[in-house]
Amino acid sequence: MFEKVLIANRGEIAIRVMRACRELDIESVAVYSDADKTSLYTNYADESYPLGNPSPAKSYLNIEKIINIALESGADAIHPGYGFLAENPKFGEECEKNGIKLIGPSGKVIHEMGDKITSKALMKKAGVPVIEGTPEGVSDIEEAKEIAREIGYPVIVKASAGGGGIGMRAVYEEDELVRAIESTQSVAATNFGDSTVFIEKYLEKPRHIEFQLLADEHGNVIHVADRECSIQRRHQKLLEEAPSPIMTEELREEMGGSAVKAAEYIGYTSAGTVEFLYDNGNYYFLEMNTRIQVEHPITELVTNTDLIKEQIKIAAGEELSYSQEDIKVTGHAIECRINS
Repeated sequence: MFEKVLIANRGEIAIRVMRACRELDIESVAVYSDADKTSLYTNYADESYPLGNPSPAKSYLNIEKIINIALESGADAIHPGYGFLAENPKFGEECEKNGIKLIGPSGKVIHEMGDKITSKALMKKAGVPVIEGTPEGVSDIEEAKEIAREIGYPVIVKASAGGGGIGMRAVYEEDELVRAIESTQSVAATNFGDSTVFIEKYLEKPRHIEFQLLADEHGNVIHVADRECSIQRRHQKLLEEAPSPIMTEELREEMGGSAVKAAEYIGYTSAGTVEFLYDNGNYYFLEMNTRIQVEHPITELVTNTDLIKEQIKIAAGEELSYSQEDIKVTGHAIECRINS
């Protein structure tokens, strides 16, 4: 087991990871920008180190600074939390170069599943249902029009590197397509540094269902049941429920099985989430989040599991504490999210 873990994050998720570390008898290291100097998490940690400038790019996203603090403090692992560097493959590579264990999947998996086009292609090979759409990015407008006609309107234009509801635009008729592609490319380039966009069939009123996964380094993969986040505004989640109100045992077994199959195919380890769209009795792979999610506590509440502890144990090379048979859903939990 690790002796000391640096948490490369702030606020609530930093405290959550620190609590798990404390219960596992692991020392915790906090990092903070000037704006967070007096925050609760900096006092909760066993050690705290300044990052300086409150700009995220110069503090919580500064890989060099965070790695140097990990080395200075003697941390043997880093937990990235969610957001910031949690899905940054370069961060994983730098941790590895410096002999520090990143509590998360490999950089290769983060890279592959962070790209919506690549991840869809992999899921198709794995035998997981995917929505009809373009197999790669589109740039030629005439080709895009032809593809959209074949798929049938409405379609949705998406940024390949997108996330958090950013870089998506529904298109209901051909006259809107050119403008949608150009605006989505612009948003994608600004927010993600990658202007690649693709087109897929737009499901107008699907249910958005996600399956929590745990996968260790010994080939054991389980799902920790489901959550639903269909109540959204501008593709951003407002309410999270566990379990999904429409879930049956048969559907959970089928969709959960697909989520496990996805993780096994890509060699996933750590905690992660596979998201699906469910429409008229069919479900389709949407994306995979290669990190712990904001909404993980509601899964913990209804399954009596500790996902953060499990994530740390997996990174330390231990086998899963739970089998699939151990996962029982009891009760119902809801998380309300405030989006500014």
